Amino acid sequence: MKPLIKPVTTPYDMKQFIRLPWEIYRGDKNWVPPLVSDVRASLDPGKNTALKKIKNSLFLAWKDGKPAGRIYAGIDTNLNRKKNTNMAFFSMFECIDDYETAEALLEAAAIWAGQNGADSIYGPCAVTGTDGDEYKGLLIDCFDRPPVLMNTYNPPYYADFIERYGFVKDYDVFAYYLDHEMVFKKDPSKVIDYAQKRYGFKVDTLDTGNLEREIKDLKHVMDRAMPDEWPDLVPPSLDEVRDLAKKLVPMAEPSLVPIARCGDEAIGFAIALPDYNEVLRRLNGRITPLGTLKFLYYRRKIRTVRVFVMFVVPEFRRKGVSYAIYHTIFKNAVKKGYIYGEASTIGETNLRMRADVEGFGARHYKTYRIYRKELTR
Repeated sequence: MKPLIKPVTTPYDMKQFIRLPWEIYRGDKNWVPPLVSDVRASLDPGKNTALKKIKNSLFLAWKDGKPAGRIYAGIDTNLNRKKNTNMAFFSMFECIDDYETAEALLEAAAIWAGQNGADSIYGPCAVTGTDGDEYKGLLIDCFDRPPVLMNTYNPPYYADFIERYGFVKDYDVFAYYLDHEMVFKKDPSKVIDYAQKRYGFKVDTLDTGNLEREIKDLKHVMDRAMPDEWPDLVPPSLDEVRDLAKKLVPMAEPSLVPIARCGDEAIGFAIALPDYNEVLRRLNGRITPLGTLKFLYYRRKIRTVRVFVMFVVPEFRRKGVSYAIYHTIFKNAVKKGYIYGEASTIGETNLRMRADVEGFGARHYKTYRIYRKELTR
């Protein structure tokens, strides 16, 4: 029987859309079930303010009377306006091991994109568009290890399905593995002290008691640090940064969020978070009374952090700022008992940042691919 593709329009449809991965990954020990409440909130414009700039549609595939696949198609109107483009994107792609179903889903997303004025479609990426740094790209290697927080995991056959449909590689992003016994094997403190004195900067950590100032400083850095030539990335609005802070601060260790300043001006920052996937994999998507006890217990046993964003303003690059930021995370993480980390996702063409992380001992171990397809109308 051919798959039937239907847009998600009812609460029942949405429930099936959200719960589908539990069927796709049944028995896969490396898959980490997300919290159902978090997935639902991420799709709600009332709770995810970044969706206000997104036009989207969700599609569910049915085969033999059962949900068999899903896809989210979107257009970032803000990015298209600022970059003078007409691109769409797809997200949340999941599918049984059946190309006919995958083809029908991808076709539905492509048709919707063309009908809404797009001349190309990219993905997979976050539901908020290509400039998000969570769930970015399709995993194309290292399928024998679970993902860290807000990173993708998928079966190997997804790449074949997407490429068979006509998508081609746009670019790859890398994840780097950090082992506390392998990184910063040579103490860089003297070099960092010299750089700080020569260029007049210091590195503080997040002050949660002065959060509005910190939010504005992060916004200031991103406005100045994001290259104009990146076609799929624009700085977030202040409301989007506030929304991100609201989401991340409860999970954050303030000592793992360094902010570099020259005088009173913020010039760089990074955000590292404990890998809550080490907890989520034990909860099966729900916080029940027992789940709450599990969460509180296993949260204390997290041993990995993810460094998932780092920016430095142009005039302070190659001056030791990024190195000092990374070293601050390393020192404070070790003090807190973390022994592993991941720096991700770093674009393959971002040679400066790749050189930084490789220079202090990080190892490239995972690759995620963003695909594109030109549309004909």
